[in-house]
Amino acid sequence: MSNKQLPPRWANQLLRWYCASHLLEEVEGDLQEEFDYQLKHSGVFKAKLDYIRSVFGFMKPFAIKRKHYTSTSITTMTKHYLLVAFRNVVRHKTFATLNVFGLALGMTCCLFIYLWIQDERSMDNFHTNGDRLFNVYQTITADGRIEGSYNTPMQFDSLGPKIPIADITQVAPEVKAISFYATGYELPWGHPETLQVGNSIHKWNGARANENFLTMFSYPVIAGDAATALKDIKGMAISRKLADVYFGSPENAVGKSIRYENRIDFVVNAVFENVTSNSTQQFDFLLNWESQMTQLAWASPAPLTSLLLTDASETKSVETKLNRLLQSRMDPNAPYKIELGLQPYRDQYLVAQFVNGKPQGGRFEYIRIFTYVALFILIIACINFMNLATARSIKRAKEVGVRKVVGSTRAGLIGQFFGESVVLALLGLLLSVALVVTLLPAFNLFTGKHVQLEFNLPIVLLLLSLVVFTGLVSGSYPALFLSGLKPAGILKNSLRFSKSSIWFRKGLATFQFVISIALLIATIVMTQQTQFIRNTNIGYDRENMVYISVEGELATPQGYQRFKQQASEVSGVLMVDRASETPHAMTFVVDRAEDGKTETADNSDAINWEGKEKGTPTGFKPMSVGFDFIPTMNLKIADGRGFSRQFATDSADAFMVNEEAVKQMGLKDPIGKWVSAWNKRGHIIGVLKNYNTHSLHEPIKPLIVDVKEYENFGVLLVRIENGKTKETLEGLEHVYKSINPNYAFAYQFLDEEYNKLYHTEHVVAQLSNAFAILAIIISCLGLLGLVMFSAEQRTKEFGIRKVLGASVNNIVSLLSLDFLKLVLLSFCIAAPLAGYVMHQWLQGFAYKIELSWWIFATSGVTAVLIAFLTIAFQALQSATTNPVKSLKTE
Repeated sequence: MSNKQLPPRWANQLLRWYCASHLLEEVEGDLQEEFDYQLKHSGVFKAKLDYIRSVFGFMKPFAIKRKHYTSTSITTMTKHYLLVAFRNVVRHKTFATLNVFGLALGMTCCLFIYLWIQDERSMDNFHTNGDRLFNVYQTITADGRIEGSYNTPMQFDSLGPKIPIADITQVAPEVKAISFYATGYELPWGHPETLQVGNSIHKWNGARANENFLTMFSYPVIAGDAATALKDIKGMAISRKLADVYFGSPENAVGKSIRYENRIDFVVNAVFENVTSNSTQQFDFLLNWESQMTQLAWASPAPLTSLLLTDASETKSVETKLNRLLQSRMDPNAPYKIELGLQPYRDQYLVAQFVNGKPQGGRFEYIRIFTYVALFILIIACINFMNLATARSIKRAKEVGVRKVVGSTRAGLIGQFFGESVVLALLGLLLSVALVVTLLPAFNLFTGKHVQLEFNLPIVLLLLSLVVFTGLVSGSYPALFLSGLKPAGILKNSLRFSKSSIWFRKGLATFQFVISIALLIATIVMTQQTQFIRNTNIGYDRENMVYISVEGELATPQGYQRFKQQASEVSGVLMVDRASETPHAMTFVVDRAEDGKTETADNSDAINWEGKEKGTPTGFKPMSVGFDFIPTMNLKIADGRGFSRQFATDSADAFMVNEEAVKQMGLKDPIGKWVSAWNKRGHIIGVLKNYNTHSLHEPIKPLIVDVKEYENFGVLLVRIENGKTKETLEGLEHVYKSINPNYAFAYQFLDEEYNKLYHTEHVVAQLSNAFAILAIIISCLGLLGLVMFSAEQRTKEFGIRKVLGASVNNIVSLLSLDFLKLVLLSFCIAAPLAGYVMHQWLQGFAYKIELSWWIFATSGVTAVLIAFLTIAFQALQSATTNPVKSLKTE
């Protein structure tokens, strides 16, 4: 029998593998009979070959095995998993509450960060041609310094200002269209301007743009023609709300006249939809660019130039042609170099800072940081679930043992545990959505945004992703670990956890506290820096100060004098003066490398001084002020004297500079040295102590000041007595309207406008505060889970210790010490990590706090204290348990 030839074994196994069970016996018998027949008449080789051919030939659809899973069985299984999961949630309320609350906090952070990031990324992202729109920026290299800005170089001659790259479309066919945009035409730039129709007078935010602007960008025109709206020099385009205020509807506005600043009448050629909040450019009306260049007095900074390319991939080619065109029209002997570059238009909000002359960083860095924060907080919440599930692992292990004995497979147990985690994640999501809806108004209030939780497709997908991600990640450890336990060991009470699994759990807890402590350190640093820039002495008193734009009759000597005299008599007014720019945001810089030879008609330097070396590219911030400017602003004089009416020559001969200007001018004894600005030659009579003329992001720049009691632009500065703001403003409005009846009264508080310079930093600090607190809370929940697990593992040990005389304090100390070591280890890891990141963040400020030791100490002590309270809560429960209950099962 042993020598009997059999069919190929592997072919027979293949048949049994694929053949349906109800056919197998019959087919196998038929093939065996055929094999015996061929073996007898044709030989072994032919018989085996025929058998193999028959096995493969029988691979027909009707013969293939099928697993018969009915929809009913799948539904029943799913219902079973969900039912058991729900029963476990109800039976273990404390465990479920901690898990759901932890997951909900993590999801809430993610949702808020997602809404904030989406709103940030939506800025300038609505234009139809967005992929092909680019801003032109300039990089200026002079005297070893590199600066960058969005300003486009300009040239001035007897015919007026002109933009040297305005005809780029003629030399670069890749450029389909070019547009120019600027706010305001005089200092202070961008301030609201007065429009009048009949007796209706209001202030609106206006801008200047060329005829391509409304066709290049997607600001929907709802009345009139976008292509011709800004073609006429007398034409203008207005917003829907402006049209509603003056004419009742957009349709009624087209063709009507609006008086601008009580000087020029413009005709409404088009009405556009109100500009949304996700646009960097905010304007209520647009004036024709040629009108800006010819009819209106030019004092605006260089405009923002934008290009529409035929193909976004042509940026390098266009940059080359832009620079070639610019260089052909610039002075080749100039002691500076200007290069032009292109930046995607939609990036101007997120990437608005310049580093080494190139746009880098900015708000985009905050988006990246908060994306990581959201991910880390969600992972912290998932780790909580793992640690809390581990704390119940002994009880669940017995359940696993019983289930396996009665026939449950590992796959079924894994499905059961994942089902429970998904159910808890779903409950956490429902609580999270409720929290977001409840807290959204407060979130919008302190972020200054108007985000809404709309259940559109992206949000729904995000919510589902959160449930799946948290459910699978948080349930992975208990599902994979507990389902693999051997039932014999479980039911004999011989279950032990290896050192590697214990260290894994401790590692998760350490990771949680590393992130939490790092966030806590970052929060303290950001809060301290925000308070520093808000409260630091910037060299002048910005409290109780309002400023009013010079316009209308106030731009005349007689009108200004009347206002100053009558305003000074208003109760609560301490002092009144004027300045050519707002003191907190002086952006105008002259005699800088790029425009030092274009400010004066005789081609001489705009600013010169005694002993100046030829070609020295020093950029000055110039200001003209009234005689009372220095006492009004409470400025300090370092050397010499201030402007005075007692010196008749001050109006024609006197200049003041700040300490930084003296340093950069190289003057050892500046008083009495001659200086000239715009062909006015005089002498330095005093040196002002340095004070900030812009945000603390930038260092103090050289400042040069002359006195002009009358000027037809700028702002009026009014210092108000503390506690009398309301009645004083009412009095000022009465005086203003009596002198300037054709203009709306508008004012700004200097301290509020100054604080707006740091709005982004303030919002980020507020968000960091909230997320750091939530991260600490979530981490403590995870630590609580780990302590619960350890206490459960050592229940009998604690019972024996109490029987032998150990006190409650001994038990609490024994349980607490190991976990406090984890927190201290977390601090040692988090401190240098957070210190490095915060050091890099502070480099964006010219004036910043020091990373003092107390910041790290406070964070460490706070984390240890909160962790100890969390540990002590569970440790006291374990230490006060009756030892009889702990030992009765022995």
